[in-house]
Amino acid sequence: MAKTTINTAALHSALDAARQERGLSWRALAGEIGVSPSLLSRLGNGLKPDTDGFATIVAWLRLPAEQFFDRDSDNSSADSREPDLMAQLAPLLRARKDLSETDVKYLEQVIGLAVGHARAQG
Repeated sequence: MAKTTINTAALHSALDAARQERGLSWRALAGEIGVSPSLLSRLGNGLKPDTDGFATIVAWLRLPAEQFFDRDSDNSSADSREPDLMAQLAPLLRARKDLSETDVKYLEQVIGLAVGHARAQG
């Protein structure tokens, strides 16, 4: 069975991008998320978050937790499958505050059609 671990570098990078976009300090970001500043500091040092901290952070990021999983693919081809593109993009679109619900639905339709076209082309 493949072992799954949390990619702390990817999680920290996602938090840093959100922090910079909002113009927040790490301490202010921790307050906004609802976690301790030391948790974010530990992530920056490559240490794994506790389960509650990880769940709180990914919920705040509005990203699927699986996005931050690293899997050893020693014996399972199913574990190495790419997640569906729309499953990855939909949370990102919905998290955008500058897009209305109508915008999100429109973009999902356009992207879905483009993906379908690309798959049909082989």
